Amino acid sequence: MSPRTGARRRVGSIRLSLILLALVPSITLAAMWGLTTTQMFAEGLRLRSQTELSRSTGAMGTEAALALQQERSLSAAWLASPHGSRAALDAQRVKTDKAVAQLVGQSGAIKKAPARIKDRLYSVVASVDSLEYYRGQVDNPTDITAQQVLDQFTAIIDDQIQAFQQLSQVDDGDLTSQAEPLVALEHGAELVSQEDAQLTLAWPSGHVDDRTWEQFAELVHARRWLVQDQIATAFQGSAKTQIEQVLQSREWSTLESVEDRVLAAGTAHGGTADRIALPDAQKQWNAALAEVGAQYTTLIRQQTDGLLDRSSAKAHRLLVTAASLSAGGLAALLLCVGMSWRITRSLSRRLRGLKMATLSLAEDRLPDVVARLNRGEKIDVESATPPLDYGGDELGQVAQAFNTAQRTAVHTAVELADTRRGFQKVILGIARQSQNLVNLQLTKLDALERRHDDPEVLRGLYELDSTASQLRRYEENLVVISGEQPRRSWTEPVALIDILRSAVGEVAEYQRVEVHTEEEVCLAPPAVADVIHLLAELIDNATVYSPAPSPVGVRAAMVAKGLVIEVEDRGLGMSEEDYASLNEQLAVAPKFDVVALADDLRLGMFVIARLATRHSITVTLRPSPYGGTTAIVLIPHEIVVPETADEPASGASKAADAHEAVVAERAAERPEPAPEARPVIPPARSPEPAVSAGPNGLDGLAPLPRRVPQTSLASELREEAGAVEEDGELEDFTAERAASSLAGFQRGTFQARDAIDDDAPPQYDREEAAASSTPPADRS
Repeated sequence: MSPRTGARRRVGSIRLSLILLALVPSITLAAMWGLTTTQMFAEGLRLRSQTELSRSTGAMGTEAALALQQERSLSAAWLASPHGSRAALDAQRVKTDKAVAQLVGQSGAIKKAPARIKDRLYSVVASVDSLEYYRGQVDNPTDITAQQVLDQFTAIIDDQIQAFQQLSQVDDGDLTSQAEPLVALEHGAELVSQEDAQLTLAWPSGHVDDRTWEQFAELVHARRWLVQDQIATAFQGSAKTQIEQVLQSREWSTLESVEDRVLAAGTAHGGTADRIALPDAQKQWNAALAEVGAQYTTLIRQQTDGLLDRSSAKAHRLLVTAASLSAGGLAALLLCVGMSWRITRSLSRRLRGLKMATLSLAEDRLPDVVARLNRGEKIDVESATPPLDYGGDELGQVAQAFNTAQRTAVHTAVELADTRRGFQKVILGIARQSQNLVNLQLTKLDALERRHDDPEVLRGLYELDSTASQLRRYEENLVVISGEQPRRSWTEPVALIDILRSAVGEVAEYQRVEVHTEEEVCLAPPAVADVIHLLAELIDNATVYSPAPSPVGVRAAMVAKGLVIEVEDRGLGMSEEDYASLNEQLAVAPKFDVVALADDLRLGMFVIARLATRHSITVTLRPSPYGGTTAIVLIPHEIVVPETADEPASGASKAADAHEAVVAERAAERPEPAPEARPVIPPARSPEPAVSAGPNGLDGLAPLPRRVPQTSLASELREEAGAVEEDGELEDFTAERAASSLAGFQRGTFQARDAIDDDAPPQYDREEAAASSTPPADRS
């Protein structure tokens, strides 16, 4: 799998993955729990609603049907013999109206019923509304026949039985199957009641017509089939026992006997007669029917109430079960969610701890180890890398791998520090050996310079002396890189002008350097060597990266924050990014890194930064108004010492005074050379004003009116040439005059050195040396 594919399939952070790992199952379980609970509660509530509807409409409809059956029988008797008593009929009508009124009063429940039940119940209510009309026809038949009146009662009762059958079809299959025998029982009772109505209407006349007999025969056969195939076999338990008792009773046998006699009468005529004589069995029929009808009514009411009770109990059990399962499911869901989140939090906490340990290693412990190694301390790898204990699972294995990684990292850091220290020691050893040889060479050159007066020889010796001084500065660079300090040191403060001259003297192209200062201050002895070295590096950079013969200006002045020294060249300058990068490097103490320095060998900037941070000196590079670069060196007040009037003259000042005396003496005694041998010596440059330093609080640096003479051979020659020019005798300054000046400069230097032998240590004698001709490439 490619890295891009792996990245594309990655969900995100491990924390997000753990959250999703806990969240997805929790949401799934919650959805399943909610769906199951909703379904179970909906089923229980729906069954309870159907039971309540059956109790309010079905049971009342059953009562209304029983009342209508009784009223139909009494109405048939009145229609057959209207001269009898109406008390029983009127009383039954009151009972019927009461039952019907209870059914009609459930209109609110009927509206909430399902559509299939609602339509049937509305049909029952609508048919009941026409009951009064048919009662009027019973009382005073004018519009319809008696049979049509009985058929209307039958239609109303059939609608009620159909409605009850619809109500019995609930969502529970067991209850629906238990309701089917009850519906069959009600239908059987209705068939018997219809038979009674037919016979009651015909008993007074003693005969029936053929059509009425056929209807009676159909009712008898339908009722017998219903009893034998459904009622007798469908009931269970006590209901079955009661049904068997009714079917085996004498009254039931009497009813069937009368039915058989009526059927036999019709069969005997063969369908040829218009009227069929009925057997004289009215009393037997009425007596038997009264007993059987009462048993039917009781059984129907018992079974209806029992079915509704079972349905209500079943709905209650469903709701209780739903509540129990819902509570159990909720508890299981909460337990699952709690465990998932606890595991997720535990893993997340352990991962966060591992992350913090990793960051602690990367940001605290490892840098602390490196800092201690840089200070030269000994590091115990085991104590510096305390192991992480995260158990033996996969996360613990990651922690073990991290332990190995951090031990390896610290061990590698220790090895690198040892390697760096070893390399620095090697560099320091080479530098010290080279320093000894260079100092020995300078000592011998000094001795030769004291013994020779020949200008050509002195010129060569001074060039060798300058090259050796430059080489000594490079050797000191190696010492600084190694973290040590050069061996040159002073015991007393040194004047600023001497420090500037010494720095210029260590630069190869010192002839181009112009020094401007009026400050009569000194620097503390511990900082003298480092300041000279720092300024020499900056001046050397300025001469290398500016075209000859453009001058390099060096200006010094006191400001509010200390002593400012500006080194300005007229080169090409650098970009803003380069200035910012170099200033950032110069602002902190750099660390020696062989690998890093191998790609960018800016050893001069490295040395400048080391020397500056050692004495809290600020070095800033910025563009020069001339297009080049200005280096601003801010030396703090702590290492600046005011120069007092009673201080003895410094060695360099004494050398300069002695040298000037010798030059004056040699100028008075010089011979007149031939005109054709005169070289033209350019006059000394006029002083230039110091350039204001913008940032770093150095604005307002006043121009310096006078140019300080440099203790260098070329500057003395230029000064002497300028003096001669002012006297109008430039044509007399010949090569012989120059050679004489060289000899005078040598004698003045020797006298100055002899004069300061008692005031300064021998190391100070070498500060007047010149620099090498191959400076490092420090500027990009």
